[in-house]
Amino acid sequence: MNPLQTYDQNALSTAQILIGVDEAGRGCLAGPVVAGACLVTQVFFASPVALAQSAKINDSKQLSAEARASQLGAMEVMESEGLIDFAVAMSSVEEITQLNILGATRLAMQRALEQLAERASGWALPCLAAEGPLFSQAHGAESATSAIVKVLVDGRPLKPFPYTHHGLVRGDSRSLSIAMASIAAKVARDREMHRLAQTYPQYGFEQHKGYGTAAHRAAIREHGPSPLHRELFLRKLLGT
Repeated sequence: MNPLQTYDQNALSTAQILIGVDEAGRGCLAGPVVAGACLVTQVFFASPVALAQSAKINDSKQLSAEARASQLGAMEVMESEGLIDFAVAMSSVEEITQLNILGATRLAMQRALEQLAERASGWALPCLAAEGPLFSQAHGAESATSAIVKVLVDGRPLKPFPYTHHGLVRGDSRSLSIAMASIAAKVARDREMHRLAQTYPQYGFEQHKGYGTAAHRAAIREHGPSPLHRELFLRKLLGT
């Protein structure tokens, strides 16, 4: 069994639903930050097909672009068969400017989780309470009929954040649901940067995806920043 599968299966021993969350693009000089959220249940682990299809899934940063696209295809097959569900959401450059990168990342993660919850049946996202366990059940009118939901976020816990969750450092290399969320977020962001490269071809976004490579920095110095560039990041990293 994939070690990432083992972690999630153990996590589901005390919950009916597990949702992994991760981001892509937080450290870029340009473009949106994108979050992915991936939901698994024991139905997934009872399926030999799902276990086989996810056996090669790993931290998206360890994969080539081709491997990520292939694994996203496997995830889409599993989603169509009702074995998983996943969603992606973005925060724009304008929101990064307004909220700072951490606030914009939290917003993208919140949006991805709420996309899953909007099409949910029989469960609700676990809301924060003043007291109670970390993985507390959803509060309010829906709590009596909602399944117990655990939310795992890659990295340290988010503060502030509206939903009860657990931060898992290096989670994309420890948890299958986080790894799948990472793949969904990374592929979605790469595709968005390819699309944006058509509007701003002089920066080579389709190559570096907005990260601060030497070629990207040289393009900024030659052409100046575009509306897709994060002003604060440019000041810090380029001394502009």
